[in-house]
Amino acid sequence: MTEPLKKHIREYIEISDEKLEKYCSAFILRRISKKEFLLKEGDICTYEGFVLKGCFKVFRTNENAVEQILHFGIEDWWLSDMDSFINQIPSQLNIQAIEDSEILLISREDKEKLYDELPEIERLMRLKFQMSIIALQRRIIDNLNKPSDERYQDFLRDYPQIAHRLTNIQIGSYLGVTPEFISRIRRKIVSRG
Repeated sequence: MTEPLKKHIREYIEISDEKLEKYCSAFILRRISKKEFLLKEGDICTYEGFVLKGCFKVFRTNENAVEQILHFGIEDWWLSDMDSFINQIPSQLNIQAIEDSEILLISREDKEKLYDELPEIERLMRLKFQMSIIALQRRIIDNLNKPSDERYQDFLRDYPQIAHRLTNIQIGSYLGVTPEFISRIRRKIVSRG
C-alpha cells in the first residue's frame, strides 16, 4: 500500500529504510468514491494526503454557484488545504473525487511529530512546498499575461496525464473560461491536425 509513497519520497531525498518505514506507517489508506468529498468548505482540514489512485479536484463555489477549480490531484501528487491544515481554521475549499480514488492520509499531529524525529522528511516537505509555490506563481503570472487559448495549450502540454480525464467544464473552471471555449479550441486544434 505505501510502496508508491516510498518510491516518490526516494525521488527527492535520501533516507534509510527504517526511517522511511516509520514515516509511511503513520499514513492510513482511505478509499473515496467518485463524487465523494474528502473535505468540505467550513470543515477544518486535519490531514495531508498522497494520492495513490484516482483524481481529485480542489475548488470553491462562488456566489453564483459556479465552481472555481484551484487545482487537481492525481497519482503521486500531494493533496490538502494548506491554509486550513497549517492554521487549523475552517476551509474555504472543497476536495472532491472525480474518479473512484485511493489516498494515503497523515494527520497534522503525526506529521509534526515526525518532523522532529525525521529531519529528512521535513526537508522533503520543504522541497515539495517550494515546488508548489513556484507552480502557483507561474500559474498566476500566466493567468495575468497569456491569452486563454495559450493557457489551454500549456495545460495540455504540462498535464498530459490528467487532461484526458477531465470534462470541458472542469478544464474551463480551472482555466477561468467557459466549457464552450474549451470545445471551440479543441475543434480548432483538431482541424489544424
